[in-house]
Amino acid sequence: MTTALIQALDAQLQQLEAKGLRRKLRIAETACAPTVQVDGRDMLAFCSNDYLGLAAHPKIAEALCEGVALYGAGSGASHLISGHTRAHAQLEERLAAFVAPHLESPRAMYFSTGFMANQAILTALGGADTEIFSEALNHASLIDGARLSRSKIHVYPHGDCDALAGLLAASTAAIKLVVTDSVFSMDGDLAPLPELLALCEQHGAWLLVDDAHGFGVLGENGRGALEHFSLRSPYLIYMGTLGKAAGVSGAFVAAHETVIEWLLQKARAYIYTTASPPLLAHALMTSLAIIEGEEGMQRRAHLQELIRHFKQSLALQHWQLVPSMTAIQPVIIGSNVPAMQVAARLHADGMWVPAIRPPTVPVDTARLRVTLSASHTFEQVGRLAQALNAYEAAALTEAAA
Repeated sequence: MTTALIQALDAQLQQLEAKGLRRKLRIAETACAPTVQVDGRDMLAFCSNDYLGLAAHPKIAEALCEGVALYGAGSGASHLISGHTRAHAQLEERLAAFVAPHLESPRAMYFSTGFMANQAILTALGGADTEIFSEALNHASLIDGARLSRSKIHVYPHGDCDALAGLLAASTAAIKLVVTDSVFSMDGDLAPLPELLALCEQHGAWLLVDDAHGFGVLGENGRGALEHFSLRSPYLIYMGTLGKAAGVSGAFVAAHETVIEWLLQKARAYIYTTASPPLLAHALMTSLAIIEGEEGMQRRAHLQELIRHFKQSLALQHWQLVPSMTAIQPVIIGSNVPAMQVAARLHADGMWVPAIRPPTVPVDTARLRVTLSASHTFEQVGRLAQALNAYEAAALTEAAA
């Protein structure tokens, strides 16, 4: 017999369905790539964060196999017990060197996920003596980490440096921590990092930059948002993910060596979890070599050409393409149900583009989150743009009838 508790959950699920807010899982049956088999169908995908197309790169796959031969499948324990292998140590040394032009006395720490890395930083540095100044459009991992930190939290409006300046000037906290995404995952725009860093240096505050969608993609050498803006400061704490442009898995935090040592002592998300399989760390060494080498430069250049091609190919009259120079190219539809209908029509035509709805984005800004990869072709990107142009024209004709 169904219990009242189950019935209550079922009723809430039905409410989500009626509002066009219920999420559904799809099963990808082949490697992450522009063309992928999903639930038994061949699809053209514009939904991964594999920005450089490295997730199925043969050299990285070969490095994974080599890592298995060297280290086996699992780490066996947390880092501080026995799970910290030579592969982890070498990767952390390599990552510290990779971002060294932008940090003072850098050291890096490898995490299983970016969510864990952000939680670790905020909870380790937070507390009663800390005030956190959080960007309004920050990722959920930063929001949740700030809440768990037990710090006083101020949320400043998106990109509003004047508002942040006022908050910092009024603060008497012993520790001030400004927290922001570099590339905002639902809009694709960039945070004003030079202005934010100047404020942090003026007011003696840390600047935590979540560069999940910038690492590997931005900057001449793929070093991310800090390289893109030519930033360097001892006030920076940098988080980069390794499962997006880097094509493998995990994340890292890089900062002054004292900050990392503090995380080693206090970051519960690092101390109390089993270390990631060392084969992943081993493979990421190959990924980093590709990112900063000639092939990485070529892939970044091709990605920028694809972005320009997509923008130039769209001829939208009512739907809105959000201004973005990054691989994230959102098309705002508006209401939830129409956004879901467009995504369903794309799916029926063999294209996989997710519809993003509240609470992930503000009400009445439901959108298609188009993400481009260096593995896409101009023909594939043109096909998507042509479809969106046709769908919008049909919707406008139907609305006018």
